[in-house]
Amino acid sequence: MSFLADLLSTVFERRHRPRTAELADNRSLPALTADLIGATGEVSGLTMARQILTRYAAMDNDAKRDFFHHLAMEMTVSAPAVSEALEAYKKGQSKTSYRAFMAAVEPPRQELIRRLNQVPGATRSLVKMREDLLQFVRGDDALQALDLDFRHLFASWFNRGFLVLRPISWESPAQFLEKIIAYEAVHAINSWEDLRRRLEPADRRCFAFLHPAMPEEPLIFVEVALTKGVPGSIQSLLAEDRELIQAEDADTAVFYSISNCQAGLAGISFGNSLIKQVVADLSLELPGLKTFVTLSPIPGLTRWLDAEGLVEETDDDSRTQSLAASYLMTAKRADGLPLDPVARFHLGNGALIHRVHAGADTSEKGMQQSAGVMVNYLYDLAKVTQNHEQFASAHAIAASPDIRSLSAAAEEEMA
Repeated sequence: MSFLADLLSTVFERRHRPRTAELADNRSLPALTADLIGATGEVSGLTMARQILTRYAAMDNDAKRDFFHHLAMEMTVSAPAVSEALEAYKKGQSKTSYRAFMAAVEPPRQELIRRLNQVPGATRSLVKMREDLLQFVRGDDALQALDLDFRHLFASWFNRGFLVLRPISWESPAQFLEKIIAYEAVHAINSWEDLRRRLEPADRRCFAFLHPAMPEEPLIFVEVALTKGVPGSIQSLLAEDRELIQAEDADTAVFYSISNCQAGLAGISFGNSLIKQVVADLSLELPGLKTFVTLSPIPGLTRWLDAEGLVEETDDDSRTQSLAASYLMTAKRADGLPLDPVARFHLGNGALIHRVHAGADTSEKGMQQSAGVMVNYLYDLAKVTQNHEQFASAHAIAASPDIRSLSAAAEEEMA
């Protein structure tokens, strides 16, 4: 671990063992939450906050749901208070009236969450709390509103300015490497030797974003292969007997796996900043790198092929590539954005669809979700900003001439 990480661990991850007296509070949880909101003493506030977090951690799912409904229904905004404050603000837009309006529109549960977070180590507990909440929000408007409060606070707490980019290597602590194995969401790491092949060679890199309040937990990490040319198969990229190269001889950096690690931070975007920071760092370290691409799955392709009655047409590689290009270019959600979630992510970052490859992922997962097809998204640094702005404003999809040609051919055959 770096000196900075050790320092952050010391400053932000102080361990606290509750005293027996602190655990003897027999007030109900609603009473504790109300008293915590009104607490003026720092020590008493921390004691109550610890008590709430301790009790919550011991709850079963039914009790957690009841706790969330308490926050959602009893600690929400008061519509009459908001109306009154708004009318006062309209009559006189002063510092006092604006402060009163801000206080009225912020639900008490936001302040509760802030006060809970004052307990050392509580940030991780609150991220886990939101992970629990997300299990219950479907079809429940009140809990969805509560989740917006968690998301609002987390967006500030996990702002890019607070994140630390750390290179992960084979020499990183085993406890941290175990989490990389556990959190890998794209291409499963099957053993320590498998992980070693992804971290130790000179032509491999891994980077993670960490937060000072959770220095032992990666928020998101990306695995990078340094290659000569743009690869078209994950099997060859991860093969045990592949030919190793020196990092200085590579001309291409391939982002082949990006994994979000904290389910409780769903909807808080880190990937855009991560890729841009890694590109910047690698460009400084290795000036010979000229191309930055992904080798990405197409997780919605098989479902789309099935819905369109086209599954039987994937026996031919050329036809499969054309269908994949058509899916990426034309399959849209109701809001006009691409149907494929990975496409939305990379196109939203300013990448363009570069190439598609049939038979690129022959694993069971790859065949099930993508019919074995993978795609390269190209991060052309001279065009990333332009591509991002056009995608954001007009949902325009940036793509290479080859992809456009393949998509047009598929559309013509399907017409």
